[in-house]
Amino acid sequence: MARPDKVEAVDEIADRFRGATASVVTEYRGLTTAQLTTLRRALGPDATYRIAKNTLVKRAAQDAGVEGLDELLTGPTAIAFVQGEPVDAAKALRDFAKDNKGLTIKGGFMDGRPLTVAEVNRLADLESREVLLAKLAGAMKANLSKAAALFQAPASQVARLAQALTDKRAKEGDGPAVPADAAADSTS
Repeated sequence: MARPDKVEAVDEIADRFRGATASVVTEYRGLTTAQLTTLRRALGPDATYRIAKNTLVKRAAQDAGVEGLDELLTGPTAIAFVQGEPVDAAKALRDFAKDNKGLTIKGGFMDGRPLTVAEVNRLADLESREVLLAKLAGAMKANLSKAAALFQAPASQVARLAQALTDKRAKEGDGPAVPADAAADSTS
């Protein structure tokens, strides 16, 4: 018979898997409690870092429909459950792992599929959501400016063509009569 505390832990981990936009599996061997607290702060409010037993995580992942993490669940395991932007959490984990050799990123899970260590690192290399949105807005503004110039071009081309035709006719003498005010200007 399963102990109630373990059943509760499995349910909690399964709920975190279901509610997370991404999760990153790490090994925390050799990290102190103070270092783990620093890591939790670095992850920010949109991510939770949970240390759990591998057997409980395997059961919770199975309950939540998360597949492909079994081979990552060896040794001391902790999982970062990300509710917000996965890029920010991946960057925080990567940067913390650079400074603290006790943290090792094993892989993760996002968009219904497992992630390798290389994919988590590529995710960490992405620009933040705000920067990408700003770049997109700039590109869209540039395209709108190009479109406005393109729409304005035919009208100005017609005006230049009409002026060139008027000038050509005036040179040939076939053009329209000189306006009265222009004739008055030339006689004065």
